[in-house]
Amino acid sequence: MTTAAPLTLYSYWRSTTSYRVRAALNLKGVAYDIVPVDLVAGAQRAESYTELNPGQGVPTLVLADGTVLTQSLAILDYIEATWPDPALLPADPVARARVLAAAHTMALDVHPVNNLRVVTHLRDAYDAGTDGAMDWMRHWMTEGFAALDALVRDDTPFAFGTAPDLADLCIVAQVYNARRWGVDLDPFPNVARIEAACLAHQAIAAAHPDQQPDAS
Repeated sequence: MTTAAPLTLYSYWRSTTSYRVRAALNLKGVAYDIVPVDLVAGAQRAESYTELNPGQGVPTLVLADGTVLTQSLAILDYIEATWPDPALLPADPVARARVLAAAHTMALDVHPVNNLRVVTHLRDAYDAGTDGAMDWMRHWMTEGFAALDALVRDDTPFAFGTAPDLADLCIVAQVYNARRWGVDLDPFPNVARIEAACLAHQAIAAAHPDQQPDAS
């Protein structure tokens, strides 16, 4: 008989926000079950899922007592507070602020304007078409990576040291999206180096979209 994990993560395999949370849970060795939510098919708009997550997005984390958490950065904050080892944020206030700045460049500057529903609305409501939508995504990713490449260190395998932190999880997830949409990463050597370090880490590699049960 299989025992259910204490946490249930509602996730979509290609979701960069879900990728971040999967990687954090893996790094901290926290067991969880995945319930796939097919965003392309519109499963996030089903009444049962909307009751769980009124924002109709992923990820959603359900705790053992039934408490529901939404929004990836809020979920990551909960994970860090509950399972502090290994730390995803430095204790030093300045170092912490730098890690958060890099993480937020990906999670707050780039991701929201490239979210599936934003790009779909841009394409359909403003006659951007598929090519226009792709140009939109590439533009904002390129802008974000240019800023990020200058924010992170260039003398460490990960963004700010020898172990992955919150910035790395946000970066590797966004780079997955960038490669999917053909963004040229050659101008951003720090970004490429961080991606390689992340994908060489077993816990992060296991969170990669291609390794998910709903990957297709």
